[in-house]
Amino acid sequence: MKSIFEEKGGTYTEINGVMIPNLVLDPQPEGDIGIWGWRRKRYLKEHRKGTYNRMLMEGTITQHLININEEAMDMRDRLVEQFQEAESVSEELKRRDQMAWVGAMNSIYNRVDEIILHDLIYT
Repeated sequence: MKSIFEEKGGTYTEINGVMIPNLVLDPQPEGDIGIWGWRRKRYLKEHRKGTYNRMLMEGTITQHLININEEAMDMRDRLVEQFQEAESVSEELKRRDQMAWVGAMNSIYNRVDEIILHDLIYT
């Protein structure tokens, strides 16, 4: 009688009298997980264990993390530009008063990062 593994096309290799299943992982997608992907992974592992384990078992976690990172980077670029325009943080300000420009940009980056964490990472 064949096991379910064998019925599905699985094979075994005998090593020292022990039958070891021949398992091959699907190739993982190429891409950069990046900082946002790592943050998402940590969040899933700590707060959404079921979702993380399901994605891990299905082999979809790497692509998910790559997509999250790309989406976060696009969102960050877009929001920083919008905040700069809304708050008149321009190259002119940078030339006139570098410290004011640095302070304004740091404020924008911090707010944008919080938005990304709330909207993409912690959902």
